[in-house]
Order: sequence, then structure tokens, then C-alpha cells
Amino acid sequence: MSTASSPSSSPAVRRRSSAADRGFLLVVLASLCWGTAGLSGRVVADRSGLSALDIAWYRLAIGAVALLAAWAVGGRRCGPAVRVTRPVAVRLVLIGAGLAAYQLAFFSAVALAGVSIATLVALGVAPLLVAVGGALLGHGRPSRATLLVLGVALVGLTLLVGVSAGADTGTTVLLGALTATGSALGYAVVTLSGGGVPAGTPVTLVGFVLGALLLTPVVLAEGLTVPTDGVALAVLLYLGLVPSALAYGLFFTGVRSVPGAVVSIVTLLEPLTATVLATVFLGERLAPAAAAGGLLLLAAVSGLYLRELGGRGRGRAVEATGA
Repeated sequence: MSTASSPSSSPAVRRRSSAADRGFLLVVLASLCWGTAGLSGRVVADRSGLSALDIAWYRLAIGAVALLAAWAVGGRRCGPAVRVTRPVAVRLVLIGAGLAAYQLAFFSAVALAGVSIATLVALGVAPLLVAVGGALLGHGRPSRATLLVLGVALVGLTLLVGVSAGADTGTTVLLGALTATGSALGYAVVTLSGGGVPAGTPVTLVGFVLGALLLTPVVLAEGLTVPTDGVALAVLLYLGLVPSALAYGLFFTGVRSVPGAVVSIVTLLEPLTATVLATVFLGERLAPAAAAGGLLLLAAVSGLYLRELGGRGRGRAVEATGA
């Protein structure tokens, strides 16, 4: 029997498969870029004395300016304008609010509870919130395999970060963990809202502009500090351009063709990248359990990718035949 009639080998299915593969890769690249943000923020803070709120605002503002410039230069060559309906406008507002909330809550949690607890809670709770939110929005329940990979990835992340609150169980740590949960909620809002925005919409640009505008009153109320150190300025520009404008551009492009729960698992590569950079450039040593957690995290993401590649053709065929 000829294979030309197989639904899984049709041009439309191949295009969808190629788009999903490309989307997965873009999300991976975005996660690796995000992993450099912690080191960059540390350098800026050490050399300029900027607060976490200032760094978060500069990150969004610089990214917004860069995206505006790119849109002004190449926007007319990106095809016909997309009609922004009310549902799309609501999603864009949610993305902007989610970005602002994520930045503000995360850096506030770092100040309250430290980097380890804030990172574990924010990036560990976010995938669960995305999975629950997707189910509540009618996107379907995550498969058992996805939930299993999620569990393995979270175990690896726990070992990698090596969180230990020690004897300090006071209200400060609890408040920091709750604030980090708010950061995870902001990330989940961005992920779920971005997946429903049609192609051609400048979602990254709008999200950054709205996010920066929403944080501006808070920054002005606290008193914005302008850095004068040359190295700090250069790293701050990098922070706004690469882990922000570029990374979110990759992310919002990739998330259109990758399920939200899968996206959340892949973005756990961010803390792994940050830990490696901290080890190399800041001299931090990984404990054996943390190293094992990093390997477990990589194994979970790699297993997810192999499963997606191996099962996509069969899934498409079943879907096409109505079985």
C-alpha cells in the first residue's frame, strides 16, 4: 500500500510537525537566554547599587525600546496587519500585567527569602499553575506522561537548587515564598495568554511596553536610580536586550505551537543555566545532590523532547482518522 495516502505523511501534518519542532527549539533557546539574567542582574547590582525593582524596570523598559525600534524598522515587512479583537486585546493586557507582576514579585521574593527559595517556588509552582490553568480553561488534562516528566523535572530542580531554610521558619521566609508564588502566577498568566494570541500580533512588544508602564508608577514612587558605572550600563543593556527582548520574542513565537505544560517543563532549563554560570563565573560549587539534580532535569527535558518527536506522528494519525 502506498504511503502517500497516510494522514501522518500529508504536507499539512508535516508542516505542523515542523512548526512544533521549531517552537520547541525556540523555547529552549529562550530558557537558555533567561538563565543569564541572574548573573547579569548580580553584576549590575554589585557595581551600581540598583535595587531589584530598578533592575526589573530597566529590563522591561530597555526591552520595550529595543522592540519598538525593531518594529519601526521591520514592522511593515511582516505581512498584513492583524485585527486586534477584544479577546486578543484582553490577552495582551494580561500578558503585560503578567510580565510586570512576574518581575516585581520575583525580585521582591529574592529580597525577602533569598535566591534559592524564590527560584524554587517561582519556577517549581509555575508549571503546576499552567497545567491547572490549562485544564480550567478547557485545554484538556495533561497526559500522564507529561505529568510524570513534570514530576521528575521538579525533583531535579529541587536537588539542583538545594533549598534549605534551616531553622529560620519565620514570617519573612513564608512571606517570600508566598510572593514567589505570586511570581509563578504571573508567569502562568503570560504562558497561557500568549498561547492564544494569533500569529502576526506584536505580542512581545505590547507585553513589554505595558509591563514597563505598569511598573513605572511603583519605580517613581520608590525613587529611580540612574547607574553611572560603564560596566553596569553595558550589562544592563545586555539584560534588556538578550534575556528580555530577544528571549521573550523567541518564547512567544515558540509557545504558539507547543502545549503550555510542555513549555513550563522546558523553561526549567533556566535555573540550570543560571547555576552553571554561577559556578563558572562566581566560583560557586555544586554539591553532589545539586549536580545530580541538574542531570535529572536535563534527562527530563531530553526525555520529553524524544517523546514528542517519537509520538507526534502516531498522535497526528490517530487524530486525523478520528480514532
